[in-house]
Amino acid sequence: MKIAGSIAFWSLCGLLAPANARPSGDLSRFTYSEYHMGVDARIVVYASSESQAQRACAAAFQRIADLDSIMSDYRKDSELMRLCDGAGGPSVRVSKDLFAVLRRSREVSERSGGAFDITVGPLVGLWRKARRSAAMPTPDELEAARSLVGWQMLELDSRAQTVRLGKPGMRLDLGGIAKGYACDEAQKVLKRNGIDRALVEMGGDIVLSKAPPETKGWTIRVPSAGKDLPFSNCAVSTSGDSAQSVVIDGVRYSHVVDPRTGTALTNRVEVTVVARDGLTSDPLSTALTVLGEGERARMLRYYRGTRATMRTLPLSTPAGG
Repeated sequence: MKIAGSIAFWSLCGLLAPANARPSGDLSRFTYSEYHMGVDARIVVYASSESQAQRACAAAFQRIADLDSIMSDYRKDSELMRLCDGAGGPSVRVSKDLFAVLRRSREVSERSGGAFDITVGPLVGLWRKARRSAAMPTPDELEAARSLVGWQMLELDSRAQTVRLGKPGMRLDLGGIAKGYACDEAQKVLKRNGIDRALVEMGGDIVLSKAPPETKGWTIRVPSAGKDLPFSNCAVSTSGDSAQSVVIDGVRYSHVVDPRTGTALTNRVEVTVVARDGLTSDPLSTALTVLGEGERARMLRYYRGTRATMRTLPLSTPAGG
């Protein structure tokens, strides 16, 4: 097991599986799931009644669905794709949600030196094609895609809430931040509906409110420590190696692309970040996956109270194992 500087290793392997209508004092536990943003979204709540739980979770899932209609890069009619279609043109006023995500994205991009960069869309598309065809992108294809990538070309005006993509052909990819933000927003909806003990999980992103009754926190298994750890009122995001990889000429390429080089990662790194919200933990976990060991510690200094852990996996070890 490899330890990187002051960054220790945890593995976010999974949450203890809940069951519906499990009483705890005056509250019962309820679990609901729906498919959103390309993943199974799961919400676990403690509520005084099933009707309260259903009502609150339905509203939370609707909020997630609304955000997907804004930030999806698969839906041609999403606000994000309409913005991308106007790349190289004049500034465009965008929704409060999209602007919040773009503003945080640009901040993390600048602080990480481009290790996190939502303008990476052209490169992501190129490597998706490589995974399907099991063939390396050509040098010309990589050069063309890289010419469209660069967070500096993402121009934001906070006062006017406008955005401009500086070059025709630019494409934004919010896969490293949208789910974290969606989990945050779902928690806000739950609280407005009287639920203050909840877990919202989307893929590798989890946002937690108060601990379940009579516990220290929501239990997350940490295999490397051989025990469970409690978390509450925070966000936990894991990024890195996954099943989405391809072997080309004997080299294993991850689905994670380094925006600075244009190349998919060949090392197997998993990073878990614990932060105050998903809008912080989600992009940070992606950035730290790409950054080198010394760079990770420097990056964390920007975000007080944030903790990060990592491990490097052997090529033969399944991710999450």
